[in-house]
Amino acid sequence: MSIQRPNTMTQEHRVEEEEAKLEPSPLATEKLDAGASFVLKSKGSWLHCSYHLTTSIAGPPILSLPFAFAFLGWVAGVVCLTLGALVTFYSYNLISLVLEHHAKLGHRHLRFKDMAHDILGPIQFAVCYAAVVICTLLGGQSMKAIYLLSNPNGAMKLYEFVAILGVLMLVLAQIPSFHSLRHINLVSLLLSLAYSACATAGSIYVGSSSKASPKDYSIKGDPTDRLFGIFNALAIIATAFGSGIIPEIQATLAPPTKGKMFRGLCVCYVVITVTFFSVAIAGYWAFGNLADGTILGNLLIDGKPLVPIWFLFMTNVFTLLQVAIVGVVYLQPTNVVFERKFADPKKSEFSIRNVVPRLISRSFSVVVATILAAMFPFFGDISAVIGAFGIMPLDFVLPVVFYNVTFKPSKRSLIFWVNITIASVFSVVGVIGAVSSVRQVILDAKTYRLFANV
Repeated sequence: MSIQRPNTMTQEHRVEEEEAKLEPSPLATEKLDAGASFVLKSKGSWLHCSYHLTTSIAGPPILSLPFAFAFLGWVAGVVCLTLGALVTFYSYNLISLVLEHHAKLGHRHLRFKDMAHDILGPIQFAVCYAAVVICTLLGGQSMKAIYLLSNPNGAMKLYEFVAILGVLMLVLAQIPSFHSLRHINLVSLLLSLAYSACATAGSIYVGSSSKASPKDYSIKGDPTDRLFGIFNALAIIATAFGSGIIPEIQATLAPPTKGKMFRGLCVCYVVITVTFFSVAIAGYWAFGNLADGTILGNLLIDGKPLVPIWFLFMTNVFTLLQVAIVGVVYLQPTNVVFERKFADPKKSEFSIRNVVPRLISRSFSVVVATILAAMFPFFGDISAVIGAFGIMPLDFVLPVVFYNVTFKPSKRSLIFWVNITIASVFSVVGVIGAVSSVRQVILDAKTYRLFANV
């Protein structure tokens, strides 16, 4: 008598299997696009997606949140940080639903520029490439801090450390695809937790010690400065929550993608809630309106550490490693553009024909980013400008607009008016934030100097 094998496939698996048959792979819709074929490989799970999401969001701007609080104060700071978390989680989920909807119709969008080429392509490219520059700069600053801890009288300049960090980025940039970064991005997730914990603990230690400056939580400046400072802070918070590569991350998921992005977002925002709020609250509590552009700067006075040297050394090592990984993640849209332009999708990804252009193009993009980071080492102001001009429209405004255009909810429905309100409010905030951030750059310009050793 034969024994029939039991059917262990669950109903959920059957549904996913049917959807997978209906949902085209990116290679089917982008047959001649080497950027999609070689960089955006759709092989990942929702857990891999959570690693990518966390790395793209929980990055260097975390360390500027106490600086943003200095312009807002306690109540407004906590409220704005909470709203930033809620709105971006909501917006990212909406854009994911829009992408899933188009995928079921046979049009799987893999990049922001696929959704609105003439508008979103340049904005996303600028945001992501600026993020690479900022990561290179912050990594160089962390490397310089490590150097000065071991050699306080060292003569090496910041731009030299930025160049060294650029070499590390040059190596990491050659990792072939976004999907290939999944395990590296898990390390990045752990590193973000580690250095956020260090920044929080260090702030509490200094704030509780006799070395702490008198705590002043008043907002400095005349009414005009305070008003512009508020919008400058909003731009910094927007940058902290910004991603700019949601479609590319969703493109790394193996079809069917239904529900996977939401699960990845849930894991990501657990990490974000822990890291963002702990660093912002502890940093502002410890240093008040004297919070530096990056909170690690407050852990030293005149080059002398206010915390144990080994602790500061460890914190900067964690930061250095994590920002290098974040920088590589934000290189992916640039890599897609270069692969699409110079690679031959009809040949193997690792053929000489494709490896040589990849090596040259990725090296070129890293070298340019390194030069820009060395030339303009002003982290706080740059974060505000990027947040106002790029992150605010890309991550706060357009997702809700796309949802309304795609699904056409009734004008009597709550979701329609919630989306309209979000789009309207953050459009205004973005415009004012852009003016404010540019004004701050102009005010600080007298302290700027190319290749400054800050």
